[in-house]
Amino acid sequence: MMDAGAKVRTTDVLIVGAGPTGLVLAVWLARRGVRVRIIDKTAQAGTTSRALAVQARTLELYGQLGFADAVVARGRKASAVNLWVAGKRVAHAVFGDLGAGLSPYPYALIFAQDEHERLLIDQLAQSGVEVERSTECIDFEDRPESVRTRLRLSDGSLETCEAAYLGGCDGARSRVREKLGIGFPGGTYAHLFYVADVEGRGAPMSGELQVALDTTDFLAVFPLKDERRARLVGTIREHAEAQHENLSWDDISKRVIGWMRIEVERVNWFSTYQVHHRVANRFRQGRVFLLGDAAHIHSPVGGQGMNTGIGDAVNLAWKLGAVLQRRAKVSLLDSYEPERIAFARRLVATTDRAFTGVTSSGLIARLLRLQVVPALMPRLLGLARVRRFLFRTVSQTAVNYRGSSLSEGGAGGVQGGDRLPWVKLDQNGEDNFAPLSSREWQLHVYGDASSELPAMCAARKLPLEVFRWRPEMGGAGLQRNAAYLVRPDGYVALADGDARTGAVTSYLDRWGLLPPR
Repeated sequence: MMDAGAKVRTTDVLIVGAGPTGLVLAVWLARRGVRVRIIDKTAQAGTTSRALAVQARTLELYGQLGFADAVVARGRKASAVNLWVAGKRVAHAVFGDLGAGLSPYPYALIFAQDEHERLLIDQLAQSGVEVERSTECIDFEDRPESVRTRLRLSDGSLETCEAAYLGGCDGARSRVREKLGIGFPGGTYAHLFYVADVEGRGAPMSGELQVALDTTDFLAVFPLKDERRARLVGTIREHAEAQHENLSWDDISKRVIGWMRIEVERVNWFSTYQVHHRVANRFRQGRVFLLGDAAHIHSPVGGQGMNTGIGDAVNLAWKLGAVLQRRAKVSLLDSYEPERIAFARRLVATTDRAFTGVTSSGLIARLLRLQVVPALMPRLLGLARVRRFLFRTVSQTAVNYRGSSLSEGGAGGVQGGDRLPWVKLDQNGEDNFAPLSSREWQLHVYGDASSELPAMCAARKLPLEVFRWRPEMGGAGLQRNAAYLVRPDGYVALADGDARTGAVTSYLDRWGLLPPR
């Protein structure tokens, strides 16, 4: 497939698509010293966006990369969420109450995707990598030893890129997925939706999230960084859906906006879109991987889409880095698809049920929305267990890989494959997540380490982190004096209540895990 006379360049990983997923994949790899190229067929980064929510788990991963605080500073914390039904506010939940003690980021952060991408581009530039704009993947060949890709560059010339691996991060209409012939089953919801960036006033523009349900209408209000600015997401009038190509702000239903007493003074940006729910049949074929919207798309309920793609990127990045640097067996890459596709399927099924309930005009759905939800939601939110469940679900801190081939054992309430529980170590803000910034395998002990562990860790050059026992650790599910082998992405690979050196060394040998050279 290589054209005669075409330029040839080599790299370790070629990333197709420079949205948040592709950018995070590139940032993690570049910081590990992996040679990476990232291309995008657009001439510039996006100037408008639909994705707004940055969940706690994403911020934890950004904390490992060292720029979570920068994201928080440039975003806006949503302190609470309000639920409105048929003109009345029926429930109010404070995020700090929902996530207290579960994460260093017990809130939802609102950070527009276009600004988010610019921050990631800046982070990538610090590693000497620039996004190659107006550069398109024309074709590729997955070979035994590499992926050979034909690119059309910004000046119209052709180039061949030879890479060890290719990451398809090129969105719902993925050229990479299409070329692989991987199916993308699912469907499209009947309703048409709008998204609008507005300026206005009124109590619902207070900086809290607002979700409003009515007989046929749905509206969500997301506060933006600037005061009196918000992102509105809602349904289009049914009679207007047929002309959705030419719809404007004047065509949408204002009923819910009216009874919420939002006074819109200016519309800065308006667009319409349809919502899809699909999961690719495979996330990997040979040396080519699918991530983000190229692998899964779903309803916007819960603000999960962009965060799920970023989770894909981190999951794959540390594995690619280890294999490329010969610090792990190639079979480590086999765990990417099972870990991420299982979560994507659960997420699509969950958001599909929630989205259908929110938007359906059927009698049962309307009764649930207008009668059952207003009656039950305040009582449910009064229960600490329910609040914690909601936070863990929406924040993605409950995502686990318990069924993965990489996950073994259990100690206390923590099983192999669980996210390492977060615990504060003192009143000065120190916590057990600080060592994760190394993005290296490490062994954690909460309490006292057995006499054999330090010697084994020293011989293996495996960092050993021993934390003085605090009662809060037991409350988080950790077992005193147990050993927890933690992956570079902050998930527990092996949990052993007896803290046996043999269990740890056997695990390391099985996957051929070696320390940095």
